[in-house]
Amino acid sequence: MDDWIDYYDSTHTIYASRLHRDVHFEEIARDIIGYIPAPDAVVLDYACGEALSAAKVAAACGRLILAEPAPGVRGRLIARFAPITKIRVRSLDELRHMEEMSVDLAVMNSVAQYMTPDELDAAFKVMKRLLKPGGKLVVGDILQPDVGMGRDVAALIQLSWKHGFLKDAVWGLVRTALSDYRQLRTRIGLQRYPEAEMLAKLAAAGFSASRAPVNIGHNPWRMTFVARHAL
Repeated sequence: MDDWIDYYDSTHTIYASRLHRDVHFEEIARDIIGYIPAPDAVVLDYACGEALSAAKVAAACGRLILAEPAPGVRGRLIARFAPITKIRVRSLDELRHMEEMSVDLAVMNSVAQYMTPDELDAAFKVMKRLLKPGGKLVVGDILQPDVGMGRDVAALIQLSWKHGFLKDAVWGLVRTALSDYRQLRTRIGLQRYPEAEMLAKLAAAGFSASRAPVNIGHNPWRMTFVARHAL
């Protein structure tokens, strides 16, 4: 995961435009809000990235913990959300020292593909410790083995057509094809899981899980899983 952390901590070109970036985070925030169980809930966003729409999530819950491994991104999160007392920014290491059974909802969106299977198991273990009995873990944007990059391109084109940045999306795809992201993706690859394997991993971590009918975010060809802390 370290190479991907360094990439996202750099000045990258993963978004086609500012509008693409903003729409991306707004859709994720909307979907996370849909999983919040109560207005006073404690929510953890694991490896949250820039989380530009986190204020909307914080407004819908009691406290929001943004956990981010990249130090540069983490610094920007601290500066951006300093006025919002409901939001706390943490490193992934700091999660190990948080009070156990203190979180109602944990979300890990578009993260598993950048982790080794062992790293993912370790993350599930951390979140199992933090979740209250009956609390939920939502694991989103899981890549399937039989779904290729063409589906990612199609999903981006559909999103850009809907929100008015189609031209930028086309140029963004060209830039990405020539970028460090493409080289890194080719060299390291992304982890993909069949539905049954992800369910088995969650069960092994002590969760009772099922696949959600709709994925978090804009890509309908990826999977989201909702897992409950087994009592």
